[in-house]
Amino acid sequence: MRSDTLLERHAEALALFTDRVHAVDPGQWGDPTPCTEWTVRELVNHLTAEQLWVPPLLDGASLADLGDSLDGDVLGDDPAATWDAAATAAREAFGAPGALERTVQLSYGPTAADAYASQMISDAVVHAWDLSRAIGADERLPAALVEFTRREVEPYAGTLSGTGLFADPVETSAGADAQTRLLAQLGRKA
Repeated sequence: MRSDTLLERHAEALALFTDRVHAVDPGQWGDPTPCTEWTVRELVNHLTAEQLWVPPLLDGASLADLGDSLDGDVLGDDPAATWDAAATAAREAFGAPGALERTVQLSYGPTAADAYASQMISDAVVHAWDLSRAIGADERLPAALVEFTRREVEPYAGTLSGTGLFADPVETSAGADAQTRLLAQLGRKA
């Protein structure tokens, strides 16, 4: 995929999640999400911490260099503002000249930065749906992001439930739409 298209999808995924974060009512931060282990706050914290990893990893830092600096609650007293700052920093880091041509050191080894960006896009898209479901927001995902995420996860979707991070795939009807099929592949009932 061309760099400008990848960056466009990344910006769209971040904007989608940002919209959902700003739709969280103050009383919803402790509510459950489709990610059975996470509340709304924990889900937003997960995505925020992921964005905070992007700039140092693209600058050549290793996981060992960062240690546990991004463990725990990174949201502070203003989760939406913290998310906004982290998302902006991640978008700028991926958009820096040559950033998508670099290699980053992830937990499973060296990874091309463009592949890392693709994973981050997919994670933001799926978790935008999770957050939407949790807070009662519009659950429809943009078609371009659904298609991008489907292409990203399809090669390894069958192994995801074995990681313990995803539920088993859910059965869908033969006529299910693309979003429903994607979510079912990732263990979510639309």
